Amino acid sequence: MKERNKKYLIIFEQDKKWGFFINNLGSTKINKNEEYPSKGHPGRYMFTWEKGRVLDEFHFVLITEGEGIFESKETGKKKVSAGDGFLLFPGVWHRYKPTKAIGWTENWVGFSGTIAKQLLSNGFFNPQNPIIPKCNQVSILNYFDSLFKLFNNEPFGYQRSASGICMQLMAEAYNIQQHNSDDNYLGSMVSYTKHLMYKKINESIDLKKIALDLGVSYSKFRIDFKKQTGISPLQYFLLLKIEKSKDLLIRTNKTQREIAFELGFESDYYFNRLFKQKIGITPKQYRNSKN
Repeated sequence: MKERNKKYLIIFEQDKKWGFFINNLGSTKINKNEEYPSKGHPGRYMFTWEKGRVLDEFHFVLITEGEGIFESKETGKKKVSAGDGFLLFPGVWHRYKPTKAIGWTENWVGFSGTIAKQLLSNGFFNPQNPIIPKCNQVSILNYFDSLFKLFNNEPFGYQRSASGICMQLMAEAYNIQQHNSDDNYLGSMVSYTKHLMYKKINESIDLKKIALDLGVSYSKFRIDFKKQTGISPLQYFLLLKIEKSKDLLIRTNKTQREIAFELGFESDYYFNRLFKQKIGITPKQYRNSKN
């Protein structure tokens, strides 16, 4: 068994007042057929598979190699594999172990504090969904490396510095969790909608019908589209039209009225007003600036 590090810290009152503090940090490689958990943990952290454990703090555990099983009161048994991270919550019974014939490498950080509790009370993380796939990313690994360096050297104020790094780690884990849950659906939905927009760029488009075809309400469709692109579907469609109009203004001798009609705008006046709103100058001024 190769242990990279294990740190269990003395927490002072000043650390607690900061609102977010690290209790422990470690990394252990469990080879196949080795006993788990490994020896050397303080009593309140030790557990057996038969009895499990309840902590009074948060832990984030990252599995970088191997596979195993995670179980909690809230989830039942779940398989975990290399790249998975999982959260342990205060007061929630849990247990976990590597597959005996394979083993695993685990990194963990335990933390507490009023700010840490806000992550739970504000709904960013919850015990019903503790496993976060695809956490073996450079950013997460770098945060662990930074924490190990701090706690190995213990420079002045290292707890406060470490709290900032751990909060960044948890922010990145949350971002990964959100990306995992939304990316496939949002990506396919936006791609489908963009395809229709390009296809109908010279026409009007029925966004409510698109939402209906996708099997969602228009309000959800609009919110999800904006979440992926940063703007509403209607504004995106209008920007596509404006971009095409810029090309027509430069490439052709068509009048502003002809371009407005070709792109399906309801009037030359509306096209002129929208163009100036989005680009900052009128279509005529834009054409003159490019000649």
